[in-house]
Amino acid sequence: MKPVESVSSLAALLRLPGVVEEFTARSNIGICALHGGGLERTTDVIAKEVAQRAGASYYGVTQPEGSRHHLSSTRFNPDNSPLLTAFLERVEYVVSIHGYGRENNFFTILLGGRNRPFAHHLAKQLRATLPKKYRIIDDLCNIPQELRGIHPENPVNLTRHEGVQIELPPAIRWNSKDKNWSDEGDTSRVPQLASLVEALTEGVASWQILPEQKLCLGVN
Repeated sequence: MKPVESVSSLAALLRLPGVVEEFTARSNIGICALHGGGLERTTDVIAKEVAQRAGASYYGVTQPEGSRHHLSSTRFNPDNSPLLTAFLERVEYVVSIHGYGRENNFFTILLGGRNRPFAHHLAKQLRATLPKKYRIIDDLCNIPQELRGIHPENPVNLTRHEGVQIELPPAIRWNSKDKNWSDEGDTSRVPQLASLVEALTEGVASWQILPEQKLCLGVN
């Protein structure tokens, strides 16, 4: 696998050959994938489909095959992108989909971000839908500091009600039979990824229609 290369800014990332930036305006909940395509594989596929199925807005940056350029989420400066600015102005809540890989954590899903009631809501849906071998961690104290997604300059936290950063391990994105990332090219979708998309879609859609619950949780 090609090593990851750092990039200096969002503007520099968007100038790289083959990098695609997208924004689709729908509801006041936004789903995003900042490191899609060749870097954090399948995250853009998940974010885009959940957004479409839940009627949520979508923002994504997708790198081409073989491109592994990394820009920290905290450096996704809206001043460098009219599309990111439009996305953040459109939505009040954000769900940011990421991929990560840690030894002994191949089946652990992490839910960070500064909107903790929304994180707990999505975690409950994931626990009810995914196979039991997946651990769903929504206690910030049990999430590595660098994966918590709570920095105020992270786009997941730049909207009125902030949001949830979801870190997905390799196992839920990988097709072990075809030895490739699920949904990449001709590689088929694995059952656990289908369940993940279903759970997130239901979680996002139900959050939009539960104003009384949100008020009880202290989100207004």
